[in-house]
Parts: sequence; structure tokens; C-alpha cells
Amino acid sequence: MKICLLGASGSIGKQTIDVINKFPKDFSLVAFSVGKRTRCISYILRKHPDVKHICIQDKAIANKYKKKYPNITFYSEEKGLLELIRNSDSEMVVNALVGFVGLLPSIEAIKCHKKLALANKESLVVGGDLINSLLKEYKGELYPIDSEHSALWKCLKVDSKDANKLILTASGGSFRKLSRKELENVTPNDALKHPTWKMGHKITIDSATMVNKAFEIIEAGYLFNYPYSKVGVTLHDESYLHSYVSLFSGGYRGEISKPDMRNPIRFALFEGKIPFKTSYFKSLDDLKGLHFHDFDIARFPAINFAKVVLDKKGTMGAILNRSNEEAVYAFLANKIKFLDIEKIITLSLKNMKYIAKPTLEEILEVDRLTKEYAQKLINELGGKL
Repeated sequence: MKICLLGASGSIGKQTIDVINKFPKDFSLVAFSVGKRTRCISYILRKHPDVKHICIQDKAIANKYKKKYPNITFYSEEKGLLELIRNSDSEMVVNALVGFVGLLPSIEAIKCHKKLALANKESLVVGGDLINSLLKEYKGELYPIDSEHSALWKCLKVDSKDANKLILTASGGSFRKLSRKELENVTPNDALKHPTWKMGHKITIDSATMVNKAFEIIEAGYLFNYPYSKVGVTLHDESYLHSYVSLFSGGYRGEISKPDMRNPIRFALFEGKIPFKTSYFKSLDDLKGLHFHDFDIARFPAINFAKVVLDKKGTMGAILNRSNEEAVYAFLANKIKFLDIEKIITLSLKNMKYIAKPTLEEILEVDRLTKEYAQKLINELGGKL
């Protein structure tokens, strides 16, 4: 399988390369993109001589690499991501980009009849209906990389007709032991200390706010065609039970393994066609040595954002995503407080224009307008620090 990897310098990208390295007879890296962290390019090329196409964010830097590697075609900026997909002879696109920038590459991969292994949550949060429509039109294939959705995928392979409800597990993030009051003055450095996973900065903050889990509920809704009422959350300290399903016949089925993203990456790259193991249990109490807690929505109100998006759909996902992106990066830059992230999202969902059945162009426009509105709120809240 020839692979085009988007986001090769990020956490998921690096682990995807680990998987490709482990299975050289099954996978060949032929194209990849990096953002600003270009130092990894020479290392990747030494290990993967089949690479003929590379996209770099900065055009000037891309031009320098063109001179260094004349036998490789280089692309730049966001349009370069689409050209990379279009022009490489890859059979599968692994989308490990972070943020809204991942939406158009997911669409391009489907339109180019390439299999899509998806780690970019925003593609479904922002354009779930659009992505599913294109998958039908182009007879496309999408394989989730998130550990939670990979686990649900496996469970549904075993018990699809018996599955009553999907249950996502959540670590609770860096602040899971803090009260709402104690969250008022936490810092970015505090938030980046995740208890079980080592991830990029944005997703670590999303985990602390639980917006990440709201995104995953939305993803599950689009991936498996389940309404919000049929997707639940359980807090789980160790992150060993990746997610599970409750069964009509009684009991539960879940995937239990060490928290290692290489497992769901491998399962997606092999298109779910390799052996896997799920576990049946009558109750969570049967899982000795693992700790679980009921989910308190008053403590983690960001989960409500998922209900808004799945109930109304349309442009709500675009508004949620962009307002969150702007707020998270403002918090990381010490421009706003941690709880201001929720405020900015709430106000954006309430006040931005809603379109029930948007075109791609309308989604892009709502994204732009939401960015402007969120920046205005950030400036107002930042003035109160």
C-alpha cells in the first residue's frame, strides 16, 4: 500500500512512520507533508527512498529544499496539500493534520479515489454530512485512527446488531481532579501535563476542557450513524479501556490495551483486516485494577457542545471548531483564561449565522466569520486579565 502522510512531523505522523517502518513489505511512504518543522525531512528521506512528493508550509523554505532534492517534487501552503494528494501515486491518505486545515485534504482524498485513514477530527466535526455524502458518491473508504473510534469500530465488527449504545472513555485531562472554582487560574503549563497520553499542545488543551471528547462524540455520530442520545462518556483514569458498547442482550464489549496510538494507526492502515481482540464484561467492576467514574456534565459542560452540533448539524460544527481553535491558541499565548475557552465557544454557537444544509463554500465562509468573531471576543476578554 502506497501511503501519503499529511502531518508527518506531528505526534500521530511520527507514530504512523513507526508503523510503516515496522511493516516495510506492506506499506511504502511515497508522499508526505510537514508544517514548519522541516528538520525531519532528511531523516524521513533516508529511511523512505520511495518518497517523490513533499509539501512544506512555507513557500520560500520549499524552494530551498527543491534545490537540495531535485528529484523530488515540492509543494507549499494549503493548496500544496491538495496538489500533493492529487499528484502522488498513493493509494491511501493518512490525514494527521491538526485543525480546520485538514478538511479540504480529506475531501480531496475521497475525490481522488484514495482510501482515507483519518486522525483529523475536524474533518468530521466541521463537514461530517459532506464527508459522508462524498464517501457514498465516490464509493470511498474511511478508517478512523482515534483510539476511541478504533475501539468502537472493532466492537461493532463483533456485535453490530446487538449494540445499544456507544460509550467513549475519557481520562478527564490534566485537570480531572480540580473543581470548576479551581480552574479559574490554571496556566497553559498546567494544562499541558496530561496524565496518560503524550500529544500535541492543542489536543492536550482540548482534553483538559473536554472539547476533545465533544469532538469525539460528534465523530462517533457521523462514523457509526448514532444520535447524541446513543453516545455516552465514562471517566477512566488509566486509559486502558479505549471505549466500549453496551449490548441489548446485557453486558458490554470493549477494547482493553495499553495507551499506544500505534495500535489504532496499524489497524487503520491495514483497513481493519488484521486480527484484533475485544473483551466482553458484565460490568465495569469486573475490570480489576482499572478505575472508572460517572461523568458529571456540570463539571465538564463542554460535552453539551456535541449535543448542539449533532442535533442541529449544518454549520454548527464549523462554528464550534473555529471558535475553539482561536480560543485554545489564545489561551496557550496567555491572552485569555482557561474558562474563557468555553465562554467564547458558547457565544459563538449562539450568535454566529446558522445554515442547515451548507455548501462547502458556505462552510468556509462561516469558518472565516467565526474566526473574526472569536478574535473580537478574545480581545475583549483579554482586556479583563
